[in-house]
Amino acid sequence: MKNYKNSKESRVSITELMLPAHSNFSGKVHGGHILNLMDQIAFACASKHSQHYCVTASVNKVDFLNPIEVGELVTLKASVNYTGRTSMVVGVRVESENITTGVKKHCNSSYFTMVAKGPNGENAPIPGLVIDTEQGIRRFSRSIKRKEQSIKRTSNFKASKFKIEEHIEELNNENVKIDL
Repeated sequence: MKNYKNSKESRVSITELMLPAHSNFSGKVHGGHILNLMDQIAFACASKHSQHYCVTASVNKVDFLNPIEVGELVTLKASVNYTGRTSMVVGVRVESENITTGVKKHCNSSYFTMVAKGPNGENAPIPGLVIDTEQGIRRFSRSIKRKEQSIKRTSNFKASKFKIEEHIEELNNENVKIDL
Protein backbone atom coordinates (compact mmCIF):
# COMPACT_ATOMS: atom_id res chain seq x y z
CA MET A 1 0.00 0.00 0.00
CA LYS A 2 1.32 3.43 -0.97
CA ASN A 3 2.24 5.95 1.69
CA TYR A 4 0.57 9.43 1.56
CA LYS A 5 1.15 12.66 3.45
CA ASN A 6 -0.80 15.87 3.80
CA SER A 7 1.10 18.98 2.68
CA LYS A 8 0.55 20.47 6.15
CA GLU A 9 2.96 17.84 7.53
CA SER A 10 5.90 19.22 5.55
CA ARG A 11 5.21 22.96 5.43
CA VAL A 12 8.19 25.05 6.42
CA SER A 13 8.53 28.74 7.20
CA ILE A 14 11.60 30.85 7.98
CA THR A 15 12.04 34.53 8.77
CA GLU A 16 15.34 36.37 8.44
CA LEU A 17 16.42 39.96 8.97
CA MET A 18 17.96 41.46 5.85
CA LEU A 19 21.39 42.92 6.63
CA PRO A 20 23.67 45.30 4.70
CA ALA A 21 25.80 42.27 3.73
CA HIS A 22 22.79 41.01 1.73
CA SER A 23 22.51 44.16 -0.39
CA ASN A 24 23.48 44.79 -4.00
CA PHE A 25 24.98 47.95 -5.51
CA SER A 26 21.63 49.75 -5.48
CA GLY A 27 21.14 49.18 -1.75
CA LYS A 28 18.37 46.61 -2.15
CA VAL A 29 18.64 43.00 -1.04
CA HIS A 30 20.45 41.00 -3.72
CA GLY A 31 18.18 38.67 -5.71
CA GLY A 32 20.82 35.94 -5.50
CA HIS A 33 20.58 35.96 -1.71
CA ILE A 34 16.79 35.53 -1.92
CA LEU A 35 17.20 32.69 -4.47
CA ASN A 36 19.61 30.97 -2.08
CA LEU A 37 17.08 31.20 0.76
CA MET A 38 14.33 29.92 -1.55
CA ASP A 39 16.42 26.90 -2.54
CA GLN A 40 17.17 26.15 1.11
CA ILE A 41 13.53 26.23 2.17
CA ALA A 42 12.47 24.16 -0.86
CA PHE A 43 15.10 21.57 0.17
CA ALA A 44 13.84 21.56 3.79
CA CYS A 45 10.22 21.14 2.73
CA ALA A 46 10.95 18.40 0.16
CA SER A 47 13.22 16.52 2.56
CA LYS A 48 10.63 16.73 5.31
CA HIS A 49 7.96 15.31 2.97
CA SER A 50 10.10 12.56 1.46
CA GLN A 51 12.32 11.80 4.46
CA HIS A 52 15.25 11.75 2.02
CA TYR A 53 18.02 14.08 0.98
CA CYS A 54 16.66 16.06 -1.99
CA VAL A 55 18.24 17.92 -4.88
CA THR A 56 16.90 20.77 -6.98
CA ALA A 57 16.00 19.58 -10.49
CA SER A 58 14.52 22.84 -11.78
CA VAL A 59 13.10 26.18 -10.80
CA ASN A 60 10.02 27.43 -12.61
CA LYS A 61 10.02 31.17 -13.22
CA VAL A 62 11.15 33.59 -10.56
CA ASP A 63 9.67 37.08 -10.92
CA PHE A 64 10.88 39.68 -8.45
CA LEU A 65 7.68 41.63 -7.84
CA ASN A 66 8.86 44.09 -5.17
CA PRO A 67 12.31 45.07 -3.92
CA ILE A 68 13.37 44.07 -0.42
CA GLU A 69 15.04 46.73 1.71
CA VAL A 70 17.90 46.23 4.13
CA GLY A 71 16.38 46.12 7.64
CA GLU A 72 13.19 44.36 6.57
CA LEU A 73 12.16 40.93 7.78
CA VAL A 74 11.83 38.38 4.98
CA THR A 75 9.55 35.41 5.50
CA LEU A 76 9.67 32.41 3.18
CA LYS A 77 6.94 29.77 3.21
CA ALA A 78 7.12 26.44 1.41
CA SER A 79 4.70 23.59 0.84
CA VAL A 80 4.51 20.54 -1.39
CA ASN A 81 2.08 21.20 -4.25
CA TYR A 82 2.62 18.06 -6.36
CA THR A 83 4.16 14.63 -6.00
CA GLY A 84 5.35 12.28 -8.69
CA ARG A 85 7.11 8.97 -8.09
CA THR A 86 10.46 10.42 -6.95
CA SER A 87 9.98 14.15 -7.46
CA MET A 88 7.82 16.85 -6.01
CA VAL A 89 6.99 20.47 -6.74
CA VAL A 90 7.49 22.78 -3.79
CA GLY A 91 5.76 26.15 -3.90
CA VAL A 92 7.78 28.94 -2.25
CA ARG A 93 6.33 32.34 -1.33
CA VAL A 94 8.51 35.28 -0.24
CA GLU A 95 7.16 38.25 1.72
CA SER A 96 8.97 41.19 3.26
CA GLU A 97 7.85 43.24 6.24
CA ASN A 98 8.94 46.72 7.22
CA ILE A 99 9.63 46.43 10.94
CA THR A 100 8.69 50.02 11.79
CA THR A 101 5.48 50.34 9.72
CA GLY A 102 4.32 46.72 9.69
CA VAL A 103 3.70 46.96 5.92
CA LYS A 104 4.05 43.58 4.21
CA LYS A 105 4.85 43.02 0.52
CA HIS A 106 4.60 39.90 -1.62
CA CYS A 107 8.05 39.81 -3.22
CA ASN A 108 7.90 36.65 -5.29
CA SER A 109 6.62 33.12 -5.64
CA SER A 110 8.26 30.25 -7.43
CA TYR A 111 8.06 26.51 -7.90
CA PHE A 112 11.01 24.21 -7.25
CA THR A 113 11.06 20.67 -8.61
CA MET A 114 12.93 18.59 -6.07
CA VAL A 115 14.05 14.97 -6.46
CA ALA A 116 14.49 12.61 -3.50
CA LYS A 117 17.77 10.68 -3.40
CA GLY A 118 18.52 7.37 -1.72
CA PRO A 119 21.70 6.51 0.18
CA ASN A 120 23.59 5.59 -3.01
CA GLY A 121 22.43 8.63 -4.98
CA GLU A 122 19.62 6.84 -6.79
CA ASN A 123 16.20 8.46 -7.13
CA ALA A 124 14.05 7.38 -4.18
CA PRO A 125 10.28 6.84 -4.14
CA ILE A 126 8.36 9.41 -2.11
CA PRO A 127 4.98 9.48 -0.36
CA GLY A 128 2.05 10.70 -2.42
CA LEU A 129 0.10 13.81 -1.48
CA VAL A 130 -3.21 13.90 0.39
CA ILE A 131 -5.31 16.74 -1.00
CA ASP A 132 -8.09 17.99 1.26
CA THR A 133 -8.82 21.50 -0.06
CA GLU A 134 -9.86 23.12 -3.34
CA GLN A 135 -6.64 25.13 -3.19
CA GLY A 136 -4.69 21.84 -2.99
CA ILE A 137 -6.44 20.54 -6.10
CA ARG A 138 -5.73 23.84 -7.90
CA ARG A 139 -2.03 23.70 -6.96
CA PHE A 140 -1.65 20.03 -7.94
CA SER A 141 -3.45 20.58 -11.28
CA ARG A 142 -1.42 23.70 -11.99
CA SER A 143 1.79 21.72 -11.42
CA ILE A 144 0.66 19.10 -13.94
CA LYS A 145 0.02 21.84 -16.53
CA ARG A 146 3.41 23.45 -15.83
CA LYS A 147 5.08 20.06 -16.32
CA GLU A 148 3.26 19.53 -19.65
CA GLN A 149 4.21 23.03 -20.85
CA SER A 150 7.85 22.45 -19.92
CA ILE A 151 7.99 19.20 -21.88
CA LYS A 152 6.33 20.85 -24.89
CA ARG A 153 8.65 23.88 -24.71
CA THR A 154 11.73 21.67 -24.52
CA SER A 155 10.68 19.48 -27.46
CA ASN A 156 9.53 22.41 -29.67
CA PHE A 157 12.93 24.08 -29.47
CA LYS A 158 15.15 21.01 -29.58
CA ALA A 159 17.82 21.67 -32.21
CA SER A 160 16.98 18.52 -34.17
CA LYS A 161 13.29 19.50 -34.44
CA PHE A 162 13.54 23.30 -34.74
CA LYS A 163 12.18 24.68 -38.01
CA ILE A 164 13.47 28.19 -38.63
CA GLU A 165 10.71 29.01 -41.12
CA GLU A 166 8.12 28.61 -38.35
CA HIS A 167 9.81 31.28 -36.21
CA ILE A 168 11.59 33.78 -38.46
CA GLU A 169 8.47 35.96 -38.99
CA GLU A 170 7.89 36.45 -35.27
CA LEU A 171 11.32 38.11 -35.01
CA ASN A 172 10.35 40.99 -37.33
CA ASN A 173 9.04 43.20 -34.51
CA GLU A 174 11.83 42.41 -32.07
CA ASN A 175 15.05 44.26 -31.27
CA VAL A 176 17.19 41.92 -33.36
CA LYS A 177 19.09 41.99 -36.64
CA ILE A 178 19.17 38.71 -38.57
CA ASP A 179 22.41 38.27 -40.48
CA LEU A 180 22.48 34.68 -41.77
